[in-house]
Amino acid sequence: MNNVEQPIQAKLLDLAAVDAELTRITHRRKVLPEQQEVERFEAERTSRKDAAVKVEIQLDDLDRDIRKLETEVDAVRKRELRDRGMLENSSVGAKQLSELQHELGSLERRRNALEDDLLEVMERREAAVADHEHSGANLTKAEQDLVEAQRRRDDALADLDVAAQRCAGDREKLLTAFPAELLSVYDKQRTQHGVGAALLQARRCGACRIELDRGEIARIAKAAPDAVLRCPECGAIMVRTKQSGL
Repeated sequence: MNNVEQPIQAKLLDLAAVDAELTRITHRRKVLPEQQEVERFEAERTSRKDAAVKVEIQLDDLDRDIRKLETEVDAVRKRELRDRGMLENSSVGAKQLSELQHELGSLERRRNALEDDLLEVMERREAAVADHEHSGANLTKAEQDLVEAQRRRDDALADLDVAAQRCAGDREKLLTAFPAELLSVYDKQRTQHGVGAALLQARRCGACRIELDRGEIARIAKAAPDAVLRCPECGAIMVRTKQSGL
């Protein structure tokens, strides 16, 4: 690679800082707490919606049972009225009279049992209505919480978009300062290893943080100021400044 003036190499640190910020922004998008909150409220809404639907199904079943019992009670009452009418008919014989009285007793017991069942089902329905109102209120709150969480998520994403656009603009301005060959090496290194260039400081590469041995430091110290040096461990371009202590 051709040599590059030190001030231009130093600008690689500015570019690396911008790229590091872009990387952080990308990572934050993937682990956005606000998105995790949205997913939590989505799961809660689904759970509460399922609970509300379950109660609605229970109410439908109870209403069907009530209609059935009411029909049966009505049928028994009609049969009782018919039998009582026949009892009041003076032409009914003794045998038929006995049978009618027996049947009326059975019908009364049947009606009482049905009415008890009906009362029990209606009490269950009353409790189910209360459950339905409670589950409906819970679902409404979950939906409101989800809307608020989505708003916070969208605001956070908008902030990240602004930050990413700012970084992209800064990056575009910086790119004009570098020779194409240097930029190609930098971008390839960044793509493969995450960091394209870093400061050499206190005998350590700022990219991999590995301390270089004395022989390598001696070689670097003897290199021309405009030589483009790369870390022997990670391959990142090592930028030398006054902070490098060479």
